[in-house]
Amino acid sequence: MVTVRLATVADIDVLVDLMRDFYAESNFPLDAAWAAQSFADLLANPAAGAIWVIDVDGRPVGHVVLSIRYAMEYAGLIGYIDDLYVRPDHRRRGAASAGLAVLVAECQKRGCKSLHVEVEPNNVPAVGAYRRLGMAPGTDERVQLKTTLPAAGS
Repeated sequence: MVTVRLATVADIDVLVDLMRDFYAESNFPLDAAWAAQSFADLLANPAAGAIWVIDVDGRPVGHVVLSIRYAMEYAGLIGYIDDLYVRPDHRRRGAASAGLAVLVAECQKRGCKSLHVEVEPNNVPAVGAYRRLGMAPGTDERVQLKTTLPAAGS
């Protein structure tokens, strides 16, 4: 049975293990201390988002992370699916859909006006899961740009 529960600080080690597996699929190294701190920071600031653990038969098999921000374009809050991961042996059994349903319900509860996600175009299963939520690629010519900012006073 799939259940989705709001994560607490007691789940940080499990979340880091899940994130390690998630990153390993793309051959990205994971700094466990950084990941633990990132989870702790978000858990300490619920206005910024939420984290859920996806369990199957009482065992953690995945997680989903929501980030919230204000967007002028929507004149309100938007949700961002920051992470969604389900271990390979539990995929295509409803775990990701259950996690996304809880995330969408939270966005609606918070009054979010839009939901966004980044996904690699060749990740067909993920693209399919998001499309089932009604998500689709943008139709404009915008390009996402990003940078890492130094800490204040650096």
